[in-house]
Amino acid sequence: MTADAAAPRPVKLAPSLLACDFSRLGDELRAIEGADWAHVDVMDGSFVPNISFGLPILAAARRASPLFMDVHLMVDRPERYLRDFADAGADGLTVHVEATPHIHRTVQQIRELGKRAGVTLNPGTPLEAVRPVLADVDLVLVMSVNPGFGGQKFIPASLERIRTLRRWLDELDSPAELQVDGGVTSQNARAMVHAGATCLVAGSAVYGEGGAQAGLERFREALK
Repeated sequence: MTADAAAPRPVKLAPSLLACDFSRLGDELRAIEGADWAHVDVMDGSFVPNISFGLPILAAARRASPLFMDVHLMVDRPERYLRDFADAGADGLTVHVEATPHIHRTVQQIRELGKRAGVTLNPGTPLEAVRPVLADVDLVLVMSVNPGFGGQKFIPASLERIRTLRRWLDELDSPAELQVDGGVTSQNARAMVHAGATCLVAGSAVYGEGGAQAGLERFREALK
């Protein structure tokens, strides 16, 4: 049975804090308390051409919210910072295969810290790059835009990448989440879920017109 024909899986919504108003971080987190996770994008200006935020913002978000803190490390050699982000409040840590020569060891280190381990890759990186660690992770993230900036349009070829990863995970009988990040909207969310995604990251599509609560409701309605 293909992923598109399979029984529907529960879908998690993970609003990206990159799109929120940081002068009102506590309020913005309370506005998404009906979400499943909060997605935290950490950019270093080296691995990606942008700088976002780091440990102090994550620690503040952790103090302000009980939501699962889903931290996406878009940084070179992420193994240098795993313990720091774990201590600051991360519940899950996702790293790029392109950012470290020791992806398996890095995944093991995240697990040893008691955190959920995720792996991801850029849109131009062949999916085979993550296949060796699929049995060892709790989450696989499909980047459906080039990482580094919010507000980009969804890359249509990402749907086939989602389908392929869904098939590989099912062949392993893996319970790992299959997450999608980049250009996710309430209009295209259903197509991603039908392809096999179980967790959707959205920034401007949540923290947009009408505020975050209205944004979440649009997604919930679209996925019914």
